[in-house]
Amino acid sequence: MNQRARVLIVTGGVLLTAALAWFLFVGVERLRQRPTPAPAEDTGPAPPAATESAPPATPHIKARLFYVSEDGLRLKPEEREVLFGEGTAAQARRIIEAQLEPAPPPAVSAIPDGTALKELFISERGEAYVNLSPEIARNHPGGSIDEILTVYTIVNALTDNLPAITGVQILIDGHEVDTLAGHVDLRRPLRKGPEWIAVPPAPAN
Repeated sequence: MNQRARVLIVTGGVLLTAALAWFLFVGVERLRQRPTPAPAEDTGPAPPAATESAPPATPHIKARLFYVSEDGLRLKPEEREVLFGEGTAAQARRIIEAQLEPAPPPAVSAIPDGTALKELFISERGEAYVNLSPEIARNHPGGSIDEILTVYTIVNALTDNLPAITGVQILIDGHEVDTLAGHVDLRRPLRKGPEWIAVPPAPAN
């Protein structure tokens, strides 16, 4: 090997060694300068998710509603929770709406299935006019006792719970009617019928 080749080999080795040293030096410095990520702060348990506040309870009152007695000849009063209504007319509507609902077992309602309240208003004389849907007559089974119990379920539900109501007239689909099934005269307001309310037996001594 001539002198020139040796010089070239030595020079190349020196250059390669210098390049490698420079690369290692720069790489190490860059690693030192790279910021170390800060540890995540412990913020404690996550706050509970916000929950919606419960809606205010709807006010109710206690009212006496009427159902067929065990012997089927009178009306048995039962105390029930009824929605509160502001004023006599509004409260009368709430009572009738509750009375028209299906009877809770084992009670039996004298009101024909499907009967709905369409309108209710009270005159200056305290007489309530209860406008019911046609089902009150269309679905009625007939018979004098059944008709009396149907009529006085409505009459007594209002006059027994609301002393300001002096009488009740039943209308059907906005019209005055003679009767429901041919026995009870509905052409005028009817007063409370206590004779159709079953008297609970006296407690034994």
